[in-house]
Amino acid sequence: MIAAAHSGTDAAGTTGRGNQDTRFFGQPWPLWHIFGVEMWERFSFYGMQGILLLYMYYSVAEGGLGIDQATATGIVGAYGGTVYLCTILGAWLADRLFGSERVLFWSAVVIMAGHIGLALLPSVWGLGVGLILVAVGSGGLKANATAVVGTLYRAGDTRRDAGFSIFYLGINLGAFLGPLVTGFLQTNYGFHWGFGAAAVGMAIGLVQYSFGRKELPTSASVVANPLPRSRYGAVIGIAAAGIVVIVALVLLRVIRADNLAAVVIIVTLVAAIAYFFVITSSKQISSDDRSRVIGFIPLFIVNVGFWSLYQQQFTVLTIYSDQRLNRDILGWEMPVSWVNSINPVFVILLSGIFAAIWTKLGPRQPSAPVKFALGAIIMGVAFLLFLPWANGAPNSTPLLAIVLILFVFTIAEMFISPPGLSVTTKLAPERFHTQMVALYFLSVALGTSIAGWLAQFYNPDDEVPYFTILGAIAIVLGIALWLSVKPVLALMKGVR
Repeated sequence: MIAAAHSGTDAAGTTGRGNQDTRFFGQPWPLWHIFGVEMWERFSFYGMQGILLLYMYYSVAEGGLGIDQATATGIVGAYGGTVYLCTILGAWLADRLFGSERVLFWSAVVIMAGHIGLALLPSVWGLGVGLILVAVGSGGLKANATAVVGTLYRAGDTRRDAGFSIFYLGINLGAFLGPLVTGFLQTNYGFHWGFGAAAVGMAIGLVQYSFGRKELPTSASVVANPLPRSRYGAVIGIAAAGIVVIVALVLLRVIRADNLAAVVIIVTLVAAIAYFFVITSSKQISSDDRSRVIGFIPLFIVNVGFWSLYQQQFTVLTIYSDQRLNRDILGWEMPVSWVNSINPVFVILLSGIFAAIWTKLGPRQPSAPVKFALGAIIMGVAFLLFLPWANGAPNSTPLLAIVLILFVFTIAEMFISPPGLSVTTKLAPERFHTQMVALYFLSVALGTSIAGWLAQFYNPDDEVPYFTILGAIAIVLGIALWLSVKPVLALMKGVR
């Protein structure tokens, strides 16, 4: 699971009670409301995603849509990539027009509407409407929830890190519970009951947050860099033109369900290259800043490789769990989506351990490039761990094997995901803080889209080449970065 992006409004916020407010486990009481809406959003997001692929490729007789499996995995990847692309839109809306708090609230409304669409609207149209709304809303909420948490603390408040740890716990608690509930409902009552549960979960979070909004500090609603009214017309025109172009490309079948992942990959790659060019060519940054941004490029590439494997939890691993995994527990068959609840448990258990290790090591801890290299290598090893059970009969892989593999997934995540945003903000030029965070999320978007695109090459009847090649590529990528640590650190100009 990955923490939300920081928008430009995540500054040294203040709250009415300031340091005196300790009503929520020693933290400001408004943190409870943000914790709640984020937990329920993750509940709905991962609950829906746990059954999404199954809904698409299961036959109509089984309650699904009967979409080709390769096309379905591509859609899941494109959807996941679009969520992270939309974090950029969410941060821009907060920084330029509405402020983080308002964008967070209305994003939650849009998410709930998307889950309602999936639950009530039939056929592929219901799928399309639901996924678009959830992707846009989740991107907006993800981009601003962390920023709103940041406004609860004055500069120098020593509770800030602990507060973010509690917030991160909410993320993973929701991610753990969501697939359990939706998977149970899908197995026993049908897919639309599962999607309905995701909508109800988001509604609970929204109601809780609605009551708590008034307790948030005014800084949560501040527009950091207001867009001049004279430019409103141009922005509206550009947005309208963009929508028209997308609709036209869909109608002309340039954008289709079977190439959606490739389209998102291309769009994300172009956006990332444009961002790097804009930042490095700016005359407003120093030569050291420019060098640090260039030093971020190898980390960006490795991060893409990592997420292209890690996010296959929602594509290949779902298919694998459906067709290969022995889910029998004392005569009871565990729902497929429950596999998606394993990783959040390990994240909750390991995040504190890794934080303690890094704190204990202090300046002796590995540098960011070394952590990224280790994360990629360990992720590659996780894919190789599938090989002992590859090409097996249906239900031949023991559940403990998947638990072990996902444990290794999580160890790899601990080396890359928490340090990722941290080093990104350290490398960011002062004038491009938000854009650098956006670049980080573009790497996640690119990797997630690639995860969906790669899944088309997965053949349940011949799994060895797939797991071997992808595992080996990740290991080689990690080793290449490890061998390049010295020149990369030289480019990072003192940042570790």
